[in-house]
Amino acid sequence: MLFDLDLIRTVYGTFANRVDAARKAAGTPLTLTEKILYAHLFDADGTKLPIGHAYVRGTDYVNFRPDRVAMQDATAQMALLQFMNAGRDRSAVPASVHCDHLIQADMGADKDLPTANSANREVYGFLSSVSNRYGIGFWKPGAGIIHQVVLENYAFPGGMMVGTDSHTPNAGGLGMIAIGVGGADAVDVMAGIPWELKMPKIIGVKLTGKLGGWASPKDVILKLAGILTVKGGTNAVIEYFGDGAAALSATGKATICNMGAEVGATCSLFPYDEAMERYLRATGRTEVADGANALGDNLRADAEVAADPGKYYDRVIEIDLSALEPYINGPFTPDAAHTISEFGAFVREKGIPQQMEVGLVGSCTNSSYQDMGRAASVARQAKTKDLKVKAEFIINPGSEQVRYTAERDGILGDLTAIGGVIMANACGPCIGQWARHTDDPTRPNSIVTSFNRNFAKRADGNPNTHAFVASPELVTALTIAGDLTFNPLTDTLTNEKGEPVRLDPPQGDELPRQGFGVKDNGYIAPDTANRGEVAIDPQSKRLQRLEPFAPWDGGDFTELRLLIQAAGKCTTDHISMAGPWLRFRGHLENISDNLLMGAVNRFNGQTNSVLNPLTGAYEGVSAVAKQLKAQGIGSIIVAEENYGEGSSREHAALEPRFLNAKVVLVKSFARIHETNLKKQGMLALTFADGADYDRIREDDRISVTGLKTFAPGSRMTITLLHSDGTSESFEALHTYNEQQIGWFRAGSALNS
Repeated sequence: MLFDLDLIRTVYGTFANRVDAARKAAGTPLTLTEKILYAHLFDADGTKLPIGHAYVRGTDYVNFRPDRVAMQDATAQMALLQFMNAGRDRSAVPASVHCDHLIQADMGADKDLPTANSANREVYGFLSSVSNRYGIGFWKPGAGIIHQVVLENYAFPGGMMVGTDSHTPNAGGLGMIAIGVGGADAVDVMAGIPWELKMPKIIGVKLTGKLGGWASPKDVILKLAGILTVKGGTNAVIEYFGDGAAALSATGKATICNMGAEVGATCSLFPYDEAMERYLRATGRTEVADGANALGDNLRADAEVAADPGKYYDRVIEIDLSALEPYINGPFTPDAAHTISEFGAFVREKGIPQQMEVGLVGSCTNSSYQDMGRAASVARQAKTKDLKVKAEFIINPGSEQVRYTAERDGILGDLTAIGGVIMANACGPCIGQWARHTDDPTRPNSIVTSFNRNFAKRADGNPNTHAFVASPELVTALTIAGDLTFNPLTDTLTNEKGEPVRLDPPQGDELPRQGFGVKDNGYIAPDTANRGEVAIDPQSKRLQRLEPFAPWDGGDFTELRLLIQAAGKCTTDHISMAGPWLRFRGHLENISDNLLMGAVNRFNGQTNSVLNPLTGAYEGVSAVAKQLKAQGIGSIIVAEENYGEGSSREHAALEPRFLNAKVVLVKSFARIHETNLKKQGMLALTFADGADYDRIREDDRISVTGLKTFAPGSRMTITLLHSDGTSESFEALHTYNEQQIGWFRAGSALNS
C-alpha cells in the first residue's frame, strides 16, 4: 500500500526551489537539517523566505508547515479531544492513529491481543470513530508499534512530520525531520495553522569506518548518549554524515535516530543514500525512491559542509564504527554508558544483581526485520552448541509486516525454540505494559532490554529492577548466559556436555530475501461516505470531554503553596506514570490522581508524600493539590535539572494545570515538556541562580511577581514568605515569546 504519494510529489516539486531560496538568503552552504526545515517554512508561496536572512539557531522561533501527523493511542486520546474543539471538519494534513500502547504483555500475543481488545473496547471505539469522522487513518491493535509502521509506510526523505510520541524521530532513518510533540502541537498542525519551533542548533556526528563483529547501530547511540548525556542534545538536531553513515541499513539508522530522544535532541536524521532507496523499494514505495533520487544532493548536506563540518555545525563529534565496541547502558538512566569490556567490573563493583533474569527484544527502537534476524542468529547457537538458556526471553515484533515475514522465514521459530515468548506487535514492557511473572515485585533483580529507556519502575513497576539497554543481539547472548558479566567477545559458556563454547558474532539480512509479506497489515482507511459522529458517555471512567482552562486573571501570583520540591531526576514517568495509568489517558480528572506520585520529595526523601499546608499532615501529591484547589489556593512545583525528560505525554502538563498549579520552577527543562507547559497556560520558569533551589522551605508561601510586565526576555521575582516571618527574594527566567505569552494570558494555546 502506498500512502501520501500526491503529498510527496508536491513536497518534492517545490523542494529544490525552496532550498535554493534558503541558500541565497543565508548566503552560506546548508546542512541537510536546514534544507528540510527551510523547505517547510509556513510562508505564502513556497519560493522565498519570510525574512531576507537565515534564522538564528537556538534563538529565533520559526513557523513551520509539517507534512503529516502521527499519534499513538495513549496520547491520541487527549490530542483528539482537543482537536474536537478546534472547529475543523477534517484534518488539514494527513494523520494517523496507531493502537500500540494499551496492549499489556502477559501470556503471549494470541491471548494478550483479545484481552486488550476487550479491556480497551471503549477507547478503541472512540479512536476509530473520531479518526473516521475527521479523515484520519486508523491502525488497529496488533498492527504494530507506531514508529515502525511510520517507517514502513509514511516516512520519506526530505519530509517533515510531528508525532505525539517522543520517539517520533525514528523516521530520521529515512532522512525525514520527525519531531515528538504534545497533543496541542499536533492539533496546531491538523488545524492548518503555523506550528512553532525554536530554530534548533545542529550537532554534526561524523561516522567513519564500518560496523563489525558484535557492534550494532544501537551501540552508536548508546556511545553517543554517554558523550552528550540526557540533556546534551536539548534544542538541537543531530545530523549524521560521513562514509560510515552510508554503511548502515535504513532500519539501523532509524534505531540511532529513535534514541536521540534520550539525549534530549529535537530530532535526528541521516542523508539520503542507497540503503534508504533499498528500504523504500522493499516496502513498496518505488515512486518515492524515484522522486528522492531525482532530488539528489538536495537530500544531503552541501559538499562544503561535509568538507569543513566544524564551520557549519554547532558541535562535531566523530565516531569510528570500525573501532566501536558493544555498549550496555544503565541502570536507571540511558546515558550511563559502559562498553561490554568494562561492564562486568562495573556490575561487581556496584553490587548489582549479577543474574540476568529476563531478556527483552523489541520496542520502537529495535524491532525491525534485521533486528529480529540478528537476534535469531545468536539464538540458533544455543541449539547447535547445546547450551541451556538461563533467563526468560520476551520478544515484541515491530509490526504485523515484520512479524509475518519473520515467522515465514523461520526467525520467530528460532527465537521461540530457546524459550522466547512472542508478544503482540506493540510497545509492551518498554512502556510499563508488562504483567511480569515474578515471585516478589519488589525484589532487587536485573534485566536487559533492547528498549530506549530504563528509568526506575518503568518496565515492571519495581523500583529495584536494574534495567539495562543494549542491542537485540547482545540481549539474546546475555539471555543465554543468564549472567550480566558475560562478554561474548571474549568469554566462553559451558554447554550441557561440559564443553566450553563461544558464541559467534551475529548475522542478519538487512531486508528479507523473499521480500516482505503480510496478509492484514491492520490499516483501516476513513470511510468518506459514512463519517458518523463521535459519542462519549458522560459517565465514562476512561474518556472525558475537555473544558477550556480559565484565562489569566491579570494579576501576580501571590502566596502560592509549595506542592512539591522534587529532588533528583524527575521525568514524565515521575510526573504522570504510565503502566496501569494508561487506561485513563483520555480522562483528565481521573489520570490527575497520579500527579507527581513518582517524584521524590526533597524534604522527606519519600515519593507521593508531601506536606499538606491545610492540615500539617503528609499526604499524596494529588490529594493535597485537590484540597488546595477546592479552597481556591494555587500551588507551585519546584524541581531540578532536565525536568520533564522522557516521553512527550502532555498529561504531565495538563494534570498540574487541572489541579490549579500555577507555576513550575526548575533548574532546567526538557524541550517537549517545557513547550507542553506553555501550551496549557502554565508559567514555566527557571532559576536565574540554581543555588536558589536550596533557599526554599517546605512550608513557604511563594509569590511570583512581574506578570503584569510579562514580555520576551523579562524576569520574574520569586518571593519566599517563611513561616518565621522572614522573607527573601530571587529572580527567575523564562523563554516565552510574544505568541507564547498570549497562550498564558488566554489560559492555553487552544483558547488563543
